[in-house]
Amino acid sequence: MEYLKKYAYTPDKEAIGRAIEMIAANMDNIASEQVYKDCFSMMDLTTLKTDDTPASVVKLVDKVNAFQDLYPEWPLPASVCIYSNFAATVKEARKKDFNITVVSACFPSSQSFLEVKLKEVEMAVEQGADEVDIVLALNAFLAGNHEAAAEEIRQVRRVMDEVAGKQGRKVHLKVILETGLLRTPENIAEASFLAMEAGADFIKTSTGKVDVNATPLSAYVMCECIAKYYAATGKKIGFKPAGGISTAADALCYYSIVSYVLGKEWLNKDMFRFGVSRVANNILAAVEQKTVSYF
Repeated sequence: MEYLKKYAYTPDKEAIGRAIEMIAANMDNIASEQVYKDCFSMMDLTTLKTDDTPASVVKLVDKVNAFQDLYPEWPLPASVCIYSNFAATVKEARKKDFNITVVSACFPSSQSFLEVKLKEVEMAVEQGADEVDIVLALNAFLAGNHEAAAEEIRQVRRVMDEVAGKQGRKVHLKVILETGLLRTPENIAEASFLAMEAGADFIKTSTGKVDVNATPLSAYVMCECIAKYYAATGKKIGFKPAGGISTAADALCYYSIVSYVLGKEWLNKDMFRFGVSRVANNILAAVEQKTVSYF
């Protein structure tokens, strides 16, 4: 594989398995109120339902706006994540300091014309998106046409930068690899390097819309690729696990993997995010020691 050779990386499944077992055995030792609050601050609080409406999206934003009135000792989530057509809705309703993340470019399948994908990204940024999550073009990647997959990312990056530049701001790009469909650690690693080289600010595991989403193995491989890329280029790329993260223990697992592989420099919302729709209440409950159903 081209990128694995370039970065001299081969996933060692046995070594990774041992490391994940060690991380799992040590999780109770790192669990603390501060770590849980840090995890909360790195959430992209997500609603991606077929029946989302402007009213339901505003209701979620209102909860974020009012959150610290009830929980003054807690940080806000890093962002609210919605479909592209709700970017303006969130921008109008937002009263606190959190970002607007959109899933775009024909999420979750990325199956459409490139021109359609680029127009959706353009409109989302025009209407206020601070961060754009797109899906790797698996129709090209899985067919072996890695250059076409990379070119789509480069084109999205170009459009984002042009539109955001006219507004005097910077928008971040997250590329979803859909690791459950890539299946092998080698494919996950190849896609990771491809996305980083093509312009991703973050690489993300999954859409949450397929049978297998984030796993510790896929996360570990992606973090090792980020470390290799940083060593080769000096450029730090962020990491976002998403899909199937529902418990405080799940969040702690991925936090621990990032800490172990990449180090403390990545344990902040500029470099590490969770894509979550369910885990927020469970993290709150772990610290508050009671059932919480705020979100």
